[in-house]
Amino acid sequence: MVTQKMIKRIPKVELHDHLDGGVRPSTIIELAKEYNIKIPSNDPEELADWFHRGARRKSLALYLEGFHVTLSVMQTPEALERIAGEAVEDLAADNVVYAEIRFAPMLHTRGKMNSETVVESVLQGLEYGKKQTGIEYGVILCAMRDQTVSLETAELAVSFREKGVVGFDIAGDEFGHPPKKHVDAFEYIRSKNFNITIHAGEAFGMESIWQAIQICGAHRIGHATKIIEDMMIHGSRIEKMGSLSHFIRDRRMPMEMCLSSNVHTGAAKSFDEHPFPIYYRNNFRVFLNTDNRLMSNTTLEKEMQLAVKHYNLTLRDLEKITINAMKSSFIHHDERIRIIYDILKPQFAKIREEITSLT
Repeated sequence: MVTQKMIKRIPKVELHDHLDGGVRPSTIIELAKEYNIKIPSNDPEELADWFHRGARRKSLALYLEGFHVTLSVMQTPEALERIAGEAVEDLAADNVVYAEIRFAPMLHTRGKMNSETVVESVLQGLEYGKKQTGIEYGVILCAMRDQTVSLETAELAVSFREKGVVGFDIAGDEFGHPPKKHVDAFEYIRSKNFNITIHAGEAFGMESIWQAIQICGAHRIGHATKIIEDMMIHGSRIEKMGSLSHFIRDRRMPMEMCLSSNVHTGAAKSFDEHPFPIYYRNNFRVFLNTDNRLMSNTTLEKEMQLAVKHYNLTLRDLEKITINAMKSSFIHHDERIRIIYDILKPQFAKIREEITSLT
């Protein structure tokens, strides 16, 4: 049986973590005072609860309301550097060994910063966090679905590829904003041999996932909860799949699963009805992520606990999905292999040895 103590010690890989969705409440309060910004509460616990209440309403649009507050205090180089450094520290406390942190540069240009300064500030903060904790990281730059600057963001991502940016994404409310509207950005990314992940199949159906893969050329899919609509299910067994779900599984296309977030946004009705165990038990390449640690009041440790509780995952299962994540990361192959064989496998082996010695 997997215990909470075991899960705490498990080395973790995080590939879907939004910088503006994981800010510390205490930091928001301090920065709001410094910049004279009105926020819902100046008490850390009350403010945290205000963010969590958005998650309890099970609507993506309502869930996204909290970002107006976090973004309001993320408009200076100093604030971004601090928040990025703290994000790495918080991930390290969760025993994350590699993380890909994503954000939309254009959402941080309300003040005097341009997009280049935004990215440089975040990278400085992440690098400081790395020096303090030893965590390896990559950055994913997001364009927003309802904006028209996706090509500029794609060009920005490629220009920083030698400095820590590893991929490009589009994010935001899917409804009315299909991936194909940003095809010029994705064509540019593909022409530069760069990496693509796309939020798809979270609040909209299979068409969004199909466009992300076949029109935009996604290498990973964020969420993809709706791909279950392309399957006939009996219990946890898939009796029949359509061409899209076959395509995803045949090509081992990674799907970034975010259990708490999906329930909080209404993408899944409940943890017990989440499609993750169906995907996992039927050999899709899936792994766990937090999405927005602040809004969903979660960590990777909590996400693993949920998977153990609701889907009876074993230590071997948790090792498999962790290695799935590392295999699916956007850093170079030799770096992925190094982390898998020098860090992940030895730490899981040590946990198993200790369990054996106690039985």
